[in-house]
Formats: sequence, C-alpha cells, structure tokens
Amino acid sequence: MQKDEQDIRTLVATWIAATEAGDTERVLTLICDDAVFLTAGAPPMRKPDFAAAQASLKQLQLRITSEIQEIRIMGEWAYCWNRLKLVVTPRSGGTAVTRSGNSLSILRHQSGSWLLVRDANMVTLES
Repeated sequence: MQKDEQDIRTLVATWIAATEAGDTERVLTLICDDAVFLTAGAPPMRKPDFAAAQASLKQLQLRITSEIQEIRIMGEWAYCWNRLKLVVTPRSGGTAVTRSGNSLSILRHQSGSWLLVRDANMVTLES
C-alpha cells in the first residue's frame, strides 16, 4: 500500500474516532475551508454549517463502522468510497437508531495532508 492510500485510510479512521468522541475541533481539521457536503433531501452544506450541525451530536452516542470499498489517487486529488453503518443512541436514554449506506468523498492534498473537499453521503435509516 502506498503512503497516500495509507494516509487516506488514517484520515477516515481519525474522522470516525473524533466523531464518536464528540471532538468536533479535530474533525474540522480534516476538512478544507471550501468543503461541500451533499445529503439526500437537504441543501448543500458548507463547512460552517457542518460545524454548527456537529453541536447536535453532543446529545448522541455514535458508533460508526466504515468499510472502505475503493480509494483512487490522481496526483493532488483522490476519492474514497465507503460503506457506512451508524448506530445512534440518545445519551439521555432511548432506542438506538441504525443508519447505513454509502458515502463518496473527494479529497485534496493540501499543505502536506489529505483533506476532505466534497462529500456525498447516502446513509439512510435501516428498516
């Protein structure tokens, strides 16, 4: 495995660990300032909106599983396709909800690191 691919795998693992820990500041260091997030049924979200939305996650316990399906690197650009599963449980108690699906992330090599610049997340509620 080449260094860039390993660095992208590390970015994914770091993102998941920081998200589960509620470490929004760490997650934000993995995102380009011009990042755009796409989700079904919602308008595109820019980095400041993403950061604000992270505050609502503090009330939830998240358990995330990611299975990387593909990583392709083309110079300073790369994409990563993941199969995700999220188990979301209210910290105040209640029933866990499971969401799963695919995400496709576009990454840019910037200042010596891979950073997320676009993300299309197709995670939906499991029935």
